[in-house]
Amino acid sequence: MDATTTLAALFRRRFGQPPTAILPLPRAGSNRAYFRLTDEHGNTAVGVRGNDIAENRTFIYLARHFKGHRLPAPEIFGVSDDESAYLQEDLGTCSLYDALQQGREAGGNYNPDEIDLLRRTMRLLPHLQIEGGADLEAARLLSPARFSRRTVMFDLNYFKYCFLRPTDLPFDEVALEDDFDRLADRLLQAKTMQHTFLYRDFQARNIMLPDGRPHIIDFQGGRIGPLHYDVASFLWQASARYPSALRELLIDTYLDELATLQPVDRTRFREQLSLFVFFRLLQVLGAYGLRGLFERKPYFLRSIPLALSHLTDLHADLRADFRTDFPALDAVLDRLLSFDFQPFISPAQ
Repeated sequence: MDATTTLAALFRRRFGQPPTAILPLPRAGSNRAYFRLTDEHGNTAVGVRGNDIAENRTFIYLARHFKGHRLPAPEIFGVSDDESAYLQEDLGTCSLYDALQQGREAGGNYNPDEIDLLRRTMRLLPHLQIEGGADLEAARLLSPARFSRRTVMFDLNYFKYCFLRPTDLPFDEVALEDDFDRLADRLLQAKTMQHTFLYRDFQARNIMLPDGRPHIIDFQGGRIGPLHYDVASFLWQASARYPSALRELLIDTYLDELATLQPVDRTRFREQLSLFVFFRLLQVLGAYGLRGLFERKPYFLRSIPLALSHLTDLHADLRADFRTDFPALDAVLDRLLSFDFQPFISPAQ
């Protein structure tokens, strides 16, 4: 049975009649196929077909888990017997990324309505992390289910092999690995929680706005982990161009809401956040290296200078600590941030 036939059957089971239209939706880099199903009475749903059954199971589990905690995730309407297809609530076509287009194209000059959307999103995040992490079953998450030394080292080596290596810049492999170990130690000291949800891909494209209210999608890669990562992931998106004053406002908005859920040491949180921003930027550059430098995908190539700009600013702020604590990594960044990437990111390559 093909995907549309299976999804049509799930739609009929849910709404009592077959869909009158099944339209394919953009995959957006995913290996899953998406469809919008509608009928003549205005019922609508999004159908998903994915060959990775473990990924499907995790998404369905998390969606139901979040709904059970009154968090704004899509409702699951039905699942096929073989779990290769499922029907979920249609959250519309407008993402937060779409809604922020004017401010983004104005170079980060966001208007009051856009800032309000951003603040509402940052107020949602601690609820996803704390309430969404409550009674979360690690065994039902994709492996690895927890933020750990193993996951940190994987991402740091992702940066090394997929972004740093292609430049042919010299570096001391052993000394850099020692610095990676020390960086992992520092990141793992951020024990703000024992059981909070780490979204991992908390960004504007994964926030939908039905009726203008933020809802989450694409969370199946989440795991149990520290609070800081998702704040860094969202506020230092390469394409967002959030000015520093807006970032500060959004961090304060997040911390104010977090404080309604648990005690917060704001000074300590901000100190640790800087290190997570740095870590996240290295991980993102690893992804841009794979998708851009190796696979030559234009969006990722265009994003490299933006991510490097964020890294330049952050490196300047962290420089005194880095010279002492991470000398090999500091030397690598000196070379990397003065390197001419234009020949690498040119479409002619």
